[in-house]
Amino acid sequence: PALSYAWIFNNNTLDLQEDSRRFVSQATGNLYLAKVEPWDVGNYTCAVSSPQAQRRVWGPPTALTLRGDGVMGEYEPKIEVRFPETTYAAEGSSVRLECFALGK
Repeated sequence: PALSYAWIFNNNTLDLQEDSRRFVSQATGNLYLAKVEPWDVGNYTCAVSSPQAQRRVWGPPTALTLRGDGVMGEYEPKIEVRFPETTYAAEGSSVRLECFALGK
């Protein structure tokens, strides 16, 4: 069954419809931030919904903090691609292929 993903930031649902810096992958549920700003610091919780099961489940909160030393840690520059080997689509339908550039 299809799942949908949303993120809660400091107990408020993130509205990412008009946000060009942040994106939620509906394929993986991952939240991507293009450039972390001081106001992004806080607790993030992923919420997964299943319309078929009529249920929503929340994951544990994850704290985002700014590093003062500017070190990227595990997120050194890279391109992350998660395309399936073959993608099928009906004529006239929409397809989403996700590719993300991470790091500085």
